[in-house]
Amino acid sequence: MSKLSTPNFVIGQRWISNTEPELGLGIITENDNRRITISFPAATEQRTYSAANAPLSRVQYQVGDNVSDNDEKKYTVAGVIEQQGYLIYEALDEKGRKVDLPELELSSFVHFVSPKDRLFSGQVDKLSSYLLRQETLGYQTRQQATQGYGLMGARVQLLPHQMYIANEVAHRHAPRVLLADEVGLGKTIEAGLILHHQLLSGRAQRVLIVVPESLLHQWLVEMLRRFNLQFSILDNERCEALTESGEENPFECSQLVLCSLNFITDNDQWREHALNAQWDMLVVDEAHHLEWSPEQQSPAYSHIEALAQKAPGLLLLTATPEQLGLESHFARLRLLDPARYHDLERFREEESQYQPVNDLVKELLGESGPTRLLDSQDLQAKLADYLGQDAVDKLLAELNQFAVDADEDSREEALHRVERAVRKLLDQHGVGRVLFRNTRSAIKGFPQRILHLHPLPQPEELATLSASASLEQRLHPERLLGAEWVKTDSRVEWLAQWLKQNRQEKVLVICAHAETALDLEDFLRLRGGYRTAVFHEGLSLLERDRAGAYFADDEYGAQALICSEIGSEGRNFQFARHLVLFDLPQNPDLLEQRIGRLDRIGQRHDVNIHVPFFENSAQERLLRWHNEGINAFSRPCPAGAAIYQRFAVRLESELEQTDDRDEFNQLIADTHQFTEETLQALQQGRDPLLELNSCDPLKANDLVEQIVEDERRKELEDYIERVFSQYGVDQEQHSERAYIFRPGDHMQCSHFPGLPEDGVTATFHRDLALSRDDMQFLTWEHPIVTGALDMILCGEFGNTGLCTIKLPPLQPGALMVETIFRLNCPAPKALQLYRFLPKEPVRLLIDSSGKELGQILTAAHLQQLGENVPKRTAQDLVRHARAQIEPLITKAEKTAAAQKSELVERSIATMLESQQTEIERLKALAEVNPNIRQDEIDFLIQQTETLEKYLKGAQLTLDAVRVVIAT
Repeated sequence: MSKLSTPNFVIGQRWISNTEPELGLGIITENDNRRITISFPAATEQRTYSAANAPLSRVQYQVGDNVSDNDEKKYTVAGVIEQQGYLIYEALDEKGRKVDLPELELSSFVHFVSPKDRLFSGQVDKLSSYLLRQETLGYQTRQQATQGYGLMGARVQLLPHQMYIANEVAHRHAPRVLLADEVGLGKTIEAGLILHHQLLSGRAQRVLIVVPESLLHQWLVEMLRRFNLQFSILDNERCEALTESGEENPFECSQLVLCSLNFITDNDQWREHALNAQWDMLVVDEAHHLEWSPEQQSPAYSHIEALAQKAPGLLLLTATPEQLGLESHFARLRLLDPARYHDLERFREEESQYQPVNDLVKELLGESGPTRLLDSQDLQAKLADYLGQDAVDKLLAELNQFAVDADEDSREEALHRVERAVRKLLDQHGVGRVLFRNTRSAIKGFPQRILHLHPLPQPEELATLSASASLEQRLHPERLLGAEWVKTDSRVEWLAQWLKQNRQEKVLVICAHAETALDLEDFLRLRGGYRTAVFHEGLSLLERDRAGAYFADDEYGAQALICSEIGSEGRNFQFARHLVLFDLPQNPDLLEQRIGRLDRIGQRHDVNIHVPFFENSAQERLLRWHNEGINAFSRPCPAGAAIYQRFAVRLESELEQTDDRDEFNQLIADTHQFTEETLQALQQGRDPLLELNSCDPLKANDLVEQIVEDERRKELEDYIERVFSQYGVDQEQHSERAYIFRPGDHMQCSHFPGLPEDGVTATFHRDLALSRDDMQFLTWEHPIVTGALDMILCGEFGNTGLCTIKLPPLQPGALMVETIFRLNCPAPKALQLYRFLPKEPVRLLIDSSGKELGQILTAAHLQQLGENVPKRTAQDLVRHARAQIEPLITKAEKTAAAQKSELVERSIATMLESQQTEIERLKALAEVNPNIRQDEIDFLIQQTETLEKYLKGAQLTLDAVRVVIAT
């Protein structure tokens, strides 16, 4: 190994750069006493330094070290001769022959990586770097062990029902599930959470998302802004361009691909390429539009079925199953598992058999459930039929214990015991493992909707023009009034006055067309002096972010954001509580999508919906149909698509009329009756057992609380500040709780992972990130942070150190060596070996007598007492004390090696216990629930064997070493 000497520069000497060790072994080529020039042949680079403070370390090999010459011949150092500062090595070649090897002839391709090599080559890191490495190791280990790992990094509200589903599904091998939450409950977010977890954990690497054409941009934005997942959109133009550039299969140009259903269906060539590409996960949105019946199936269904058979994992997002009928429901399940769901009639029979289970659960979950169970032998017998008599006897004994003292706590505990029994029933229930469906009635936290009607007299000019106008023009009068419509349309004047009277309120205004939004915003901003922003599909992603940020700013931001229909998709503006619908869509689902921009879980205020409309117009009739026929402004309507399909022709016909006819009133009455009947049928068709299975509140709340607690500690904010300071990243306060990070002029690396050249604006606070799309949300799972962790721990950063301490029991000059060992086990990322490896590294502190003092002088003590030493002084101390240091490191290595077997055995035992528990659980469930796929069980068995094989090959490696000297 190498050794430092005093800085006496001589031409031909070999030195290594402390700041750029990757350059290899350098040669002094010029020395004019003030400046020195050093050449690095391995990197074909040259550097000139001031001789007084050159960041260089002299390399001198010791007897016994192995070296190579420029021809890569290997030698062992037998002696060292110094002639006026220049070294000649007496070396033995591989045949034992003695040769003289001048240092100029040493190989330049030398890179000291191991802590021991770096320490003795004079590369002693700053104390802050050494401590940062140890801190990084602790954070990475702890984060990977947390229950919320893979879920905490998304820019989403921590909603229990979403977190529960994501956690349940994401931990499975190649999950194949149907996400069927009611509108507004976040199916897209659940899918994104699952994808994020699977990708971060290595369970999946290549993902294909197929969505309706109108949702392409929404999915692109959601995946990028919420989950930091950069998908590539493929369409005909993009595929042709890739093919022309030499790409054989355009679907293999990216790991994450997003395309429309029409693109897959209408293009045989590209569909074939999609089928030939390898996917780990397929995601299909709006899957209920895939038509299937026992007699025939649509081309779209057939094409998705072919893709679903190729991809191990499958996520289907669909509307509430019951509203589409059992046959349509079966069609989705058939995509998930064709072997299990192959016969529709058999499926009907199975579903009917679960009604007794539903009835049993209703009885058990009532407030008097525990008491009824204790008193009713019939109820006990029914439960024993499913869970077994032993389980029921145990439950009854527990309930008797709590019933002795019928106080509130005892009653609560008794209910928990019954709920636990119900959970066992859920495992046996029909499609509960492959279908997740939450309803608004079961999820709390939605605001009230308040409708404000603003009737306006119809301008004479408009009344004249409407007589010969199309329905589209009458529903959007600005298209009739010409280029200067904002001056004559009284809706504009009303909006201006309303904004003036409500200066402190944030207002979201939505209209159908981008042209309308642009004209309206231009008028309000330039002629009315209002602070406004516009948001439409013609803007770039960055421009939309800026508009959204301007609207979100409480102090200096826009009062109103004027959105077009498409431009508002996929955005969350729930910090506002006023929604102005400048016009109305005919489709109830589209109206619900508009209202859903504000009516979301977590909205802290009532949602005020304002509708300005012209009296005695098509606008008023459409408003009445939505309001009186469907009650769409007061509640979400999951059957909106079915209602519109039923009445679309009659509605359009009545909207064409100019007088208030009996036929229109009858349409409203018929719509109201059909809506109520449909909603009642949906309510009766609800599967309470399925809804219970879709969220376990205790587990869900515990998971959310753990993530909240982790964020509450604010460790990441302080940690990233230290990391950026170490690497030379510029940090600037942007605003309260927000920062700007940019690459600095003196970066310690050529590129900081995840940090763009023009920098980022970021926050560590979830609530701020949710309202500011222009800011990145930094979490332990953000690419910048994970990149920093990997960069520090995968290289030599901070793996050597030296400090001094003052501690009375220690004699001045006493020397100790602190070593940090990691159980290293290279393996495929998907195995997630970190789950079973020791949570803490092996730390040893060896004193000069060979005693281990780590338990007495802890890492916390050293961090508090340790004092930094100037680099040159540290290098000299290591050089002079090498004879003492080397045996202590050897002693530590032997002590650590003796612990390796125990650590490996413990890791294997932990793994086997975890895996066997899950295998036995799935095997038991498979006996009562055919939805447990055999390939899941087989995978776990195979995975267990693979994990054991890798763990047996684990090695305890030296991660860092620090010399500690008492003063």
